Amino acid sequence: MPDSASGIAAGVDVGTECVKAVVITDAGRTLGRSVIPTRGYFQVCAYEALTAALDDAHRRLDELTGIGATGFAMTCVPNATVTITESVSHARGAFHHRQHAMTLVNIGGGDPHVIIVDAAGRRVGERGMRRCAVGVGSFLMFSARHLDVNATQLDELAAAAGNDAAAVSSYCSVFSASEVLERLREGATREQVALGCIRSIAQRVLELGGFEDPVVISGGVAEYFPGVLRALESLSGLQLTTLPEPIFTGAFGAALAAFSDQWEDPARRGVDQAEGALK
Repeated sequence: MPDSASGIAAGVDVGTECVKAVVITDAGRTLGRSVIPTRGYFQVCAYEALTAALDDAHRRLDELTGIGATGFAMTCVPNATVTITESVSHARGAFHHRQHAMTLVNIGGGDPHVIIVDAAGRRVGERGMRRCAVGVGSFLMFSARHLDVNATQLDELAAAAGNDAAAVSSYCSVFSASEVLERLREGATREQVALGCIRSIAQRVLELGGFEDPVVISGGVAEYFPGVLRALESLSGLQLTTLPEPIFTGAFGAALAAFSDQWEDPARRGVDQAEGALK
């Protein structure tokens, strides 16, 4: 049923593994959402995801106050009224849900980041991985294919290994993928290799360092591979909490920015987008 809010906006997060879109009210209530795999032209995927989210919300394109775009290919979102970086959009989305300072860990399909969010919701610091360790989503998809399971079943397969993981490097995505094949050739079970892959990702995130409580998780890996979070907690001793629908955090933050774009002084807009300030 249509929402009684005075305005609605959309956010589109164009990632390397999938495109996420949400339609929200100006009160921050999600009316519709969609996720589609990234393939072919980014523009087509963004349009498809936005159309699906509007259908889910039972709304039309001409009802939108604005469209916020973020992610690897944010410049490919048709009719976007504002674009913001991935770290700023995740900071905005996370702060809307938690309303306090935090260490936000965005574990998406590409390049995981540690984002420091202050008590006003601003992104005040950020750390990313060394280039050779990125491609988390692609690595997990590759591993699932060679272990003959769907990507969403990788976590379940790993759980069956108990605590007996095969050795998989955390240093380089390409090297780690080769190690998956080597471990299988050497006779490791699929369960052992799956657990090794999960721990490999957790170790890469842990190497980013600088975690201060509270530590909050966003991103698609948290949505589809919760075993990574369990491994991260086990390796670090950290207590983690996950945002609601973590795969949509970036799209949600971009939609909030679409509202802000209407309200802010245009001369101030660029500063806010760069610093992640919330209005």
